[in-house]
Amino acid sequence: MTETPILRVVRGTPDDVELAALTAIVAAAGNAAADESATDQSAWSSRTSAVRRQLDHGPGAWRASTLPH
Repeated sequence: MTETPILRVVRGTPDDVELAALTAIVAAAGNAAADESATDQSAWSSRTSAVRRQLDHGPGAWRASTLPH
């Protein structure tokens, strides 16, 4: 079974400690990016409410105009 290497040393001769540190940094950076994209944003804090939408008419329209979509 052949696996594609995650990291490839292009120049120099790093020792095991340096490769371990680099692997830890790359793994942490990948996890941080995944965590940021996984967070759900509340509808109340969403910036899409700032975009003007069609106004509702009728009873309770004034109240519904401030509610999230």
